[in-house]
Amino acid sequence: MALSIYRLYQWLQPGLRQKRLRLLLDCCRPGPSTRILDIGGYVANWEGVAEVASSITLLNLSHPPAQPGQSKRFTCAVGDGCRMQYPDQAFDLAYSNSVIEHLGTFENQKRFAAEVRRVGKQLFVQTPNRWFFIEPHFVAPFLHFLPWPIAKRLLRWFSFRALVRQGDNINLRELADELRLLTEREVRSLFPDCEIHREKWFGMTKSFIAIRR
Repeated sequence: MALSIYRLYQWLQPGLRQKRLRLLLDCCRPGPSTRILDIGGYVANWEGVAEVASSITLLNLSHPPAQPGQSKRFTCAVGDGCRMQYPDQAFDLAYSNSVIEHLGTFENQKRFAAEVRRVGKQLFVQTPNRWFFIEPHFVAPFLHFLPWPIAKRLLRWFSFRALVRQGDNINLRELADELRLLTEREVRSLFPDCEIHREKWFGMTKSFIAIRR
């Protein structure tokens, strides 16, 4: 298979998805009656995960493409994670994977975190570590440590994602403009009622997961 950024993710992060799933199962214990809200997720992320048989609402800014034979336990909804129309604690579990860092400003991230905490009884929110040495969206070491206006210009030209576009139609300028990576201190301030799990890669903290059991 041709090299692409998605293939590289699989090579660099062996077993990461399984470890994250095991943590979710151990901490939140979702069952068939659990109502899950996945903010920014897709059916493909959950299908084939036999351990999670819950009903799942997938909230995105636009409707994702329909999946052939999609299970009836999935509901696709259109909405803004910073301004959700759901009542307080409408879901047993609010889940988000690598979404909050795409909101552009810390003010947007505060609104998102407050909404997630409001609509979910339990929380499982993952985001990359600002100080991990590889910028995960572009796959480039250390460049994101520079002042962000400089870094986002360089990342669009000097990164794995910029050099290998096979199977990738993401607009790199738009991607760089929407990113704002979070530090551990910021994650703790956004989720004060959560425990913060450090997700490790070769002993280094690659990302943080805010968990409310």
